[in-house]
Amino acid sequence: MPELTEDVTFRNEDWYGEELTDRHFVGCEFFGVDLTEALSRGAVFTGCTFGNVAFNASRHVDSAFTRCVFRRCNFFEAEFTGCKLVGSTFSECDLRPLTVDGGDWSFAALPGADLRGVRLTGVRMREVDLTRANLTGATVTGVDLSGAQLNNVRLGGADLRGSDLTALDPTVVERAGAIIDVEQAVIIAQLLGFRIG
Repeated sequence: MPELTEDVTFRNEDWYGEELTDRHFVGCEFFGVDLTEALSRGAVFTGCTFGNVAFNASRHVDSAFTRCVFRRCNFFEAEFTGCKLVGSTFSECDLRPLTVDGGDWSFAALPGADLRGVRLTGVRMREVDLTRANLTGATVTGVDLSGAQLNNVRLGGADLRGSDLTALDPTVVERAGAIIDVEQAVIIAQLLGFRIG
């Protein structure tokens, strides 16, 4: 059984390089906690709040951060592999460079996020809020973006191959130099009202 911690507030704690394995945090608050180079494996955070937390160079494998709130956190060189961040919200966070491989980030809110050059591969991001997000030069391949909010998203030079772009209105995004595959080109042409002959 995972070790359960409920409704605890952690302030200015040094968790540098900590290994969080099979821990379950519910309704906890983390303020000014240093998680630099920490590793979470199979850890679960449910309804937790993170403020000014350093996730720099941290690694997260098969962990879950569901319905969590991240404010002014730093994710420099953080990696999430097979993680679940369903319904989590990010505001004023430094998210570059970030690597996300697989997992489920559906219903996450990243409005206005600076995601230039991040790597998002094979992750489910259904109904994610990326309104006004900057994904210039990002790798967004094999990502399920069905139902996503993509108004005014910046996709210049981004690699979007294999991702679900059915929610994309190509007339309200920056898209110069973005890379798509043939199937996506057909979908976008249809979204623009073209009939493929």
